Amino acid sequence: ALVLASNVLYGTTQLGGTSGDGTVFRLNTDGTDFTNLHNFTGVLTSYLQTITNSDGANPYAGLVLSGNTLYGTAFDGGTNAAGTVFAVNTDGMDFTNLWTFTRYNGTDTNYGGASPFSSLFLSGSTLYGTTSGGGTNGPGTAFSISTNGTGFTELYFIYSLGTNASGPYAGLVMSGNTLYGTTFGGGVALNGTVFELALPVPINLNIQVIGGKVVLNWTNPAFSLQASPTISGTFSNVTGATSPHTNTITGSQQFFRLQAN
Repeated sequence: ALVLASNVLYGTTQLGGTSGDGTVFRLNTDGTDFTNLHNFTGVLTSYLQTITNSDGANPYAGLVLSGNTLYGTAFDGGTNAAGTVFAVNTDGMDFTNLWTFTRYNGTDTNYGGASPFSSLFLSGSTLYGTTSGGGTNGPGTAFSISTNGTGFTELYFIYSLGTNASGPYAGLVMSGNTLYGTTFGGGVALNGTVFELALPVPINLNIQVIGGKVVLNWTNPAFSLQASPTISGTFSNVTGATSPHTNTITGSQQFFRLQAN
């Protein structure tokens, strides 16, 4: 699939490019200014399988666009030859591997899945997708990852779906707090399913500044308050913090989050 922004189309090719392992491209809707934004750089290590590299290979799916950043999946490649989640700017700069899927290690199971065949779905700063194989039980997964590459989560692993069954090949859609998707095989008749997956409701952390102090409130006691002087730094539990918690301002900045106990 293509993604359209103004008069520019963005897409992927499974093969071709300078190394033969696919590209990300753009093209004006009038057919002008075709540009390869990224050429994947696979190295084939065995017959028709196991392509290893730093960036992924053979993207089957289309892209999603947020601002000037494109997000996508590569079916093969990466350091584990099991595919990647990537980001690249619309001008071709700053290509980044957000996630490298884990090699199967001789079995059909791993954490997180492998070989994503589908495009991603973006909600806020979270990307949702599926893998066609791997996962805790083998036939694929549904996963999420933040657009900055943090917080990868195997949301659900597809159960064994029967003889010659496959996991989800297509992407996900969301309504409210529920994801919907399909599987290629399995179900009662082994001919595929439509499934729904309810996501956990996020716990809000409310922050107010009152009289030169920061007052933090949250509703679920199963979560602990953590703090860090930088957003990319190490978060530590705030000793003895219960809601509401008052924090005296002692520096120029402080970041807070809730962590499940």
